[in-house]
Amino acid sequence: MSNSTIDFKGRVAIVTGAGGGLGRQHALALAARGAKVVVNDLDRGGAGASVSAAQAVVDEIEAAGGEAMANGASVTDFEAVQAMVKQAVDAWGRVDVLVNNAGILRDKSFAKMELADFKLVVDVHLMGAVNCTKAVWALMNEQKYGRIVMTTSSSGLYGNFGQSNYGAAKLALVGLMQTLSIEGARNDIRVNCLAPTAATRMTEGLMPQEVLDALKPEAVVPAMLVLAAEDAPNRTILCAGAGTFEAAHITLTQGAWLGIGADTAEQLAARLAEVSSREGEIVPQNGSAQGSNEVGKAMANARKG
Repeated sequence: MSNSTIDFKGRVAIVTGAGGGLGRQHALALAARGAKVVVNDLDRGGAGASVSAAQAVVDEIEAAGGEAMANGASVTDFEAVQAMVKQAVDAWGRVDVLVNNAGILRDKSFAKMELADFKLVVDVHLMGAVNCTKAVWALMNEQKYGRIVMTTSSSGLYGNFGQSNYGAAKLALVGLMQTLSIEGARNDIRVNCLAPTAATRMTEGLMPQEVLDALKPEAVVPAMLVLAAEDAPNRTILCAGAGTFEAAHITLTQGAWLGIGADTAEQLAARLAEVSSREGEIVPQNGSAQGSNEVGKAMANARKG
């Protein structure tokens, strides 16, 4: 990526869960760099509804000279999400950037977790992102341009006690990115994942105050801007928190050919450290790379024989 200024002039962005926390910072940053922004946050109805929070962000953007509109759709409601995309297109003609940020927590150990809470978290994080992405996918293909940012998590990438539901949904978003980045490439739709460590409405009370102070949501925003920019990478998992940025990879070790026999399981158990060795590991470009590696080793061994 070049060192030129990242700007979004002429671009239209949708940010879900943008009424506060990280989503609010995403929306403000995109608008500050020229994007017209749909600020989405769930309208729960009644006093203090989150749509008011979304409108407050819109007011901030407009006060700074930007353009924005509030939207109260639930990301779990595909028809409402389609209407949100239509709202953006009717007003501004296109959608260039989608930041799938909306999320909830229902933390408990798996033994104590109700299946309803597992399903709800998967519905919001995974299916919410699927709904929003599906709603813009044909449009982005038609205009031959799109930037989609999925919000994954270290809990999905590496696990975290009490977050089996959240972790499962968050790693599923990486799998979604892997395939969509391949399918969208021909029409310049780039799909990436952001794994933020940030103090938000979801993390209040879970961490000491000094840690929360270090993990300001603003510190994550540069990674989102890079992943959503015109010069964005494709199929990248960026981790960000407290001003530090890393990249996460799903890798494949070189492994070992053991053949197929009555004692192959015993051989594998004996050589598991060798099979698991990270020396010479690769980052496959698609799912067939695993099969290619396996068949290649088998054929090479057959030629030796």
